Amino acid sequence: VRDAAASRVGLVLLFGGGRQSGIRDGWQAWLDLFHPEGRYWMPLEWQQQDPVLQPSLMYEDLLLMKVRIERLAGERTFSQKPKSRCHHLLQAPQIVACDPAAGLFKARTSFLYTETRGDALERFSGWASHDLVQIGDGLKIRLKRIDLVNFDAPFGNIQLFM
Repeated sequence: VRDAAASRVGLVLLFGGGRQSGIRDGWQAWLDLFHPEGRYWMPLEWQQQDPVLQPSLMYEDLLLMKVRIERLAGERTFSQKPKSRCHHLLQAPQIVACDPAAGLFKARTSFLYTETRGDALERFSGWASHDLVQIGDGLKIRLKRIDLVNFDAPFGNIQLFM
């Protein structure tokens, strides 16, 4: 049972990540991967534990993620002329916790991420951690956490989700 559940977690992350890689056309499909109380978190510090009482690069619930997506898709968003584009290169996910009886799963994926707009090209690398919960027959993301290797570097505006 544990191996079957771990395989399901890996498939959700790999194929969910694939939809995320085609992010321009798949915003709604990507949002649908999240639990209604899901969060997207990019800590500001290494091994940061609290996204609320400590500053973060990003800490967004579904509403804020939808607002970001609508802003990016808007025709009057002049900071997006030309529009940002991205590419994700994902390593196979590692299952770090698997409790099928409780419907809780955790995975970690190394990534390289490239974002470009006009002549500007930015690269980021790090780890994406997913806390997943079972809802019916499916899995939903309760928390997607992005830990950047160079978390302490000065950044411009990160426009898209990694």
